[in-house]
Amino acid sequence: MATVRRIKLGSQGLEVSAQGFGCAGMSVLQYGPPKPEAEMISLIHHAINSGITLFDTSESYGPHSNEILLGKALKGGMRERVELATKFGVSIVDGKMEIRASD
Repeated sequence: MATVRRIKLGSQGLEVSAQGFGCAGMSVLQYGPPKPEAEMISLIHHAINSGITLFDTSESYGPHSNEILLGKALKGGMRERVELATKFGVSIVDGKMEIRASD
């Protein structure tokens, strides 16, 4: 199995895989219907077992359904093996993206 190179982020010692995993395609409706949950959890596990440690999600990927999916996939000790990146201040209101910086 190929090894995923690791890199340091910032000056606090955080080290992650050089290749990240963008989760938007799993649940953002603009990319098509949501994918089967069991298949997406299996894909997340495969990525982790292959050395991917940086996962990108957002409240707006669903909304909320992407973070719920990732939470289900990271149960049972998987959470300790990854770092999560998320975006904030973006909401979907009446089907339109809205930027908020007050929350």
